[in-house]
Amino acid sequence: MKLLLSLDLQMFAGEKTEKATPKKKQDSRKKGQVAKSQDLNTSVGLLAIFLFLLFFGGNMVVHLLDILRHSFGEYMLMDLTENNVKKIMVEVLYDLGLFTGPVLLVALLAGLAANYAQVGILFSAEAIQMKLEKINPISGFKRIFSIRSLVEMLKSILKISFIGFIAFTVLWGGMDEVLRLTNKPAGSALAVIGALTVKMGLFASGALLFLSLLDYMYQRYDFEKSIRMSKQDMKDEYKNSEGDPLIKSKIKQRQREMAMRRMMQEVPKADVVITNPTHYAIALRYDELKGDAPVVVAKGVDFVAQKIKLIAKENEVAMVENRPLARALHSQLEIGDSIPEEFFKAVAEILAYVYKTKNKVL
Repeated sequence: MKLLLSLDLQMFAGEKTEKATPKKKQDSRKKGQVAKSQDLNTSVGLLAIFLFLLFFGGNMVVHLLDILRHSFGEYMLMDLTENNVKKIMVEVLYDLGLFTGPVLLVALLAGLAANYAQVGILFSAEAIQMKLEKINPISGFKRIFSIRSLVEMLKSILKISFIGFIAFTVLWGGMDEVLRLTNKPAGSALAVIGALTVKMGLFASGALLFLSLLDYMYQRYDFEKSIRMSKQDMKDEYKNSEGDPLIKSKIKQRQREMAMRRMMQEVPKADVVITNPTHYAIALRYDELKGDAPVVVAKGVDFVAQKIKLIAKENEVAMVENRPLARALHSQLEIGDSIPEEFFKAVAEILAYVYKTKNKVL
């Protein structure tokens, strides 16, 4: 029965039921493991491209017609020589760069903005390292037939169905214009097709953006679940970051012992020890060259008080019993503190008595 209970406790301690600590999240981020939806980057990029085409598509069409007019009107009449081919290639590539460059730049900036919104600035060399397990056929087979791959497949089917339905709806709404294209000039037909394409693109990318936001929420949930920690993991992390509690307690104990020895070394230098008489002991020293008031050099209760009194007795340090004063000084002062003004009179009377007893003059 005890064995079964022990096994149950071990299994419970190993279950990853706790939220990841900030350190665990930071370590995962350093490895390149973050919550991210690639669909969000794609949808934002597509939406930006179609918005750009919506506002600047007319200028792009004019520029494209100029390129075609220049190509068919001039290049077709040129002799095909080595120098001409080089010139034509350079000019055509330059014109195509001016035509496609703004679209590619918009897509690049939109993708960077979407990526930054998800994960911020992140570069991880570990994420691009070559790992043999990535090309392991057994591991690959497991990934293909895992729950995650099934979820990704369902997501893909949902995206295709949803976006296809949106595109079909937009096309069906413009079906009258499509049927009248045969009666329109080529320029007007191209304008209708272009406008309809941009409209379909805007609606489809908007639908994809909606789905990608849902996917991002799922990715965050799945990531948080994947980096959960067990209670044992949290204990191990605490030990690694803060140190073993047993070692820390031993260090603190050692520090207390050293402080106690230093305090006891100051007792023989005291002028008087004020006692309770059994529970409290306060050792005071007065040096008129260093200050205007006596200073607490040692204090303690019970065992420590008895130790202070024993050392004081061995070194012939005067001890005076004053219960209320001993309690008050112990509760209000720390080692190294000067006697406050409210205790001047009581302490002065005690010191005067001590000095008189030892035939000293204040």
